[in-house]
Amino acid sequence: MFEPKIRNRQTDLLIRAVLQLHDEEDAYRFFEDLCTIPEIKSISQRLEVAELLRKKETYQKIAEETGASSATISRVNRALTYGADGYNRLFEQMDEAEKE
Repeated sequence: MFEPKIRNRQTDLLIRAVLQLHDEEDAYRFFEDLCTIPEIKSISQRLEVAELLRKKETYQKIAEETGASSATISRVNRALTYGADGYNRLFEQMDEAEKE
């Protein structure tokens, strides 16, 4: 079983809260209350970077399309390659949901 490095009482609460979101409106409302606009934009940017890396785009193209720094792109790439497989699992689930 996967044992997260970041697990504690507070992160358990966050994860349980996210799992209770029913639709996009709930998610937007929750994240607007939870995060600052720059935090949401940063998280969103990383997700887009991960999507483009999975499509084998170059760092240069990713930087141009997303505005992400090479350090951010590298960090996301490291997570895709050596991380907890969260990005890949999410994108696979999104691909499956799109097919349905």
